[in-house]
Amino acid sequence: MDDLAVFAGSANRPLAQKIAEYLGISLGAAKITRFPDGEILVKLEEDVRGRDIFIVQPTCAPTNESLMELLIFIDCARRASAERVTAVVPYYGYARQDRKDEGRTPITAKLVANLITTAGTDRVLTVDLHAGQIQGFFDIPVDNLYAEPVHSRYFRQFQWDNLVLVSPDPGNAKRARAYANRLGGDLAIVDKRRVSGEAVEHGHIIGDVRGKTVLMMDDMITTGTTVCGAAKLCIKAGAKHVYVGATHAVLVGKAVANFAEVPIDQVVLTDTVPVAQETLDAIGKIHILSVAPMMGEAIHRIHSNESVSSLFNMDNVR
Repeated sequence: MDDLAVFAGSANRPLAQKIAEYLGISLGAAKITRFPDGEILVKLEEDVRGRDIFIVQPTCAPTNESLMELLIFIDCARRASAERVTAVVPYYGYARQDRKDEGRTPITAKLVANLITTAGTDRVLTVDLHAGQIQGFFDIPVDNLYAEPVHSRYFRQFQWDNLVLVSPDPGNAKRARAYANRLGGDLAIVDKRRVSGEAVEHGHIIGDVRGKTVLMMDDMITTGTTVCGAAKLCIKAGAKHVYVGATHAVLVGKAVANFAEVPIDQVVLTDTVPVAQETLDAIGKIHILSVAPMMGEAIHRIHSNESVSSLFNMDNVR
């Protein structure tokens, strides 16, 4: 695999290190510095001419800094004569701005796709896009992996016999159904209306949760307003236990305070986004799963021109 190289941006270096370990290689040598005025400089410190390059950089907070660093990294690899450049973006920021739902607003998810493509990317590898149609915003191949097999492998150990999968909002029902099919159990949906970026209104639960164990899955948790509000409804309706899971642990704003108000048994997240230790300590019931084996296997298969779709089942990851 001498012609394969994995480089890490500064947004989530621990994940990149785990991916490299899975592949049995060392991270590529690169130096990322900043000028006194904040400009980012990326310098590759090893030869990449004619090599297959994968750059691991989620566009998480600080979002704009992370995005700009990714674009510069891509341009650097392209100008260093890499044979192919794949942007590995475990968390794709701006994904919630994927449509015009009112007048005079941008479609920023498309803008970001244009920027990544124009920078010189040949392919994108990501995990759980907020909206699947974002793949169509790119004119290059996109591999959108799902964290559902990673979560399901973990949750199988509990062997719940009274499980109900609860979708925290109607738009997430398809995800809840996928988990219900994998783990067994019934399906329920929380009626929710978003008022603003931080405020939502919860109505009622469509389905029965009384005396049952609730598992509530989402693609991301930002402030926790949606899942915590839905969890309160489930507990009020008689749920015995409530578990919450999500792929992207954004956890900003009032997230710590929101989780402190709800007796959730456990919050299971992945490492697509790094979580500060103080946040882990403050919430106190977070369990982190790693997507590194899945992403490492995807990189291996892309490099070897093998199928990636089989990774929708984690049993295919060694």
